Amino acid sequence: MNSIGLIREFLQNRLGTAPERVVPEAVLAGLGVDSLLMLELVFEFEDRFGVKLPGDLTSPRTVGEMASLMDNLISQR
Repeated sequence: MNSIGLIREFLQNRLGTAPERVVPEAVLAGLGVDSLLMLELVFEFEDRFGVKLPGDLTSPRTVGEMASLMDNLISQR
């Protein structure tokens, strides 16, 4: 599974968000992602990919920003 797939699956399971709405330009807050859900998404990513996000991370605003961040960390393993 890739990072966009993880985000789609997570939002569908937690919020019932239709996968076709989870596109790179979608604003995470507009999809219902609040600070608590963002933390849960980060933990899910870390567990699935065995990668730790930096603690001083600026919270991504869009699905694309989140996916890009995840992809960069995955490629550095």
